[in-house]
Amino acid sequence: MVREVVIVVFDGVQSLDVSGPLEVFWGASWAPGRPYRVRTASVGGGVVTTASGLGLVPSVALEEVGEVDTVVVPGGEGTRVVDPALVAAVRRVSRGARRTASVCTGAFVLAEAGLLDGLRATTHWAHCGALARRYPRVVVDPVPIFVRQGSVVTSAGVSAGIDLALALVEEDVGQRVALAVARQLVVFLRRPGNQAQFSTHLAVQTAQRPAVRELQHWIVAHPAEDLSVGSLAERAGLSPRQFARVFTREVGVTPGRFVDRVRLETACRLLEESQAGVVAVARRCGYGSDEVMRRAFVRSLGCAPSEYRERFRGVGG
Repeated sequence: MVREVVIVVFDGVQSLDVSGPLEVFWGASWAPGRPYRVRTASVGGGVVTTASGLGLVPSVALEEVGEVDTVVVPGGEGTRVVDPALVAAVRRVSRGARRTASVCTGAFVLAEAGLLDGLRATTHWAHCGALARRYPRVVVDPVPIFVRQGSVVTSAGVSAGIDLALALVEEDVGQRVALAVARQLVVFLRRPGNQAQFSTHLAVQTAQRPAVRELQHWIVAHPAEDLSVGSLAERAGLSPRQFARVFTREVGVTPGRFVDRVRLETACRLLEESQAGVVAVARRCGYGSDEVMRRAFVRSLGCAPSEYRERFRGVGG
């Protein structure tokens, strides 16, 4: 069975949103039975220019696409003002597809087409607020790297499109093929869909006040310290109430939530990269015990630390 995958392209598209999923499905197309045929499509079939200036020659006009297995809508600057013709074409093609997926701000195209109404969805964390404001009927979740709701899948920014495509390949033709593609691309197979997309190393740049930015850097560098609101407020020279208000306004999340994310991300990195045991990792990340860390992992990622480590170590070589 050959599954046809169509990746939509348009002026201002993010090139990695296109090439990431394309390389995954193309890589899997060489598996026994040649399970995929991958094409790119634009409105009118014309050449498009990516946000970075790269010219793309699509395989087919989007208007000529009939019944397909999977439609992938990438993101990019071209989604800031969504082309009505693109929206109409995506809506039509999606009706005849088994599933429709978006990468990054491609979710705005799906939302404009009404394909996300009443559904939980995600996009790049920096654009989740705008998606929620513009499309109030969409239940926007800024945390996971991808969200599956029936036949519709939305994913976070850029590299999350690779995770999404690998998950779909694994679902279609099995882990062995998906693992082979992941190894060929030198990526993990695969980050769990509910793994947080939030990156503390990016978020430390978001605060406007230098004092808050410096405190964010300090938290990232010292996850095992006392990071209670009272302690952080004292370090910032503010009352706990004032500190909590200022931090939340500047960073977009409460101090407690930021600390939780820092500790979880640090623990993930240590489990992936070090030989330290789970107890030692919990201690280095500021968790009171390995059981507290286990609960944090299950709550946020849906798996225990040992399971997380096993998945990431299982893709090397």
